[in-house]
Amino acid sequence: MKIEAVPMTLKLAGEYVTGWHRHNKAPQGGMYAVGASYNGEIVGVAIVGRPVARRLADGKTLEVTRVCVVDHSPKGTCSFLYARCWKAVKALGWSKLITYTLQAESGASLRGAGWKLIAELPGGRQGWLTRPNRSIQSVIEHPKFRWEVQ
Repeated sequence: MKIEAVPMTLKLAGEYVTGWHRHNKAPQGGMYAVGASYNGEIVGVAIVGRPVARRLADGKTLEVTRVCVVDHSPKGTCSFLYARCWKAVKALGWSKLITYTLQAESGASLRGAGWKLIAELPGGRQGWLTRPNRSIQSVIEHPKFRWEVQ
């Protein structure tokens, strides 16, 4: 069997992230989501939305805000999801897709899908508390890498 893309609503993808992601909550909305199925089981999801960083919201860029796979997903599931997200973004006329990983993560799935590492970012809350009632997750304190494909 091979991994297959399956339609996924944002609601269902968010519930999947809530149940399985190891350090993040589901994002607040998005543009679209895609699921990965293996042997009839959903083994992962990806959610794409507008860039969280306002300065990157140029009308040509979208962001993979979450990728989440179960521990027993087949090797390459994350790369499959990143590649499918990029394929969909291109088909819809967008010219760039970005995402972030913790610096403690290898990024192998992104490199495998053809993404490039473009920035190292410090951890912390710079600018994150500019909106009242914003929910803070502990992962924000960790340094990150920004990746892109275009």
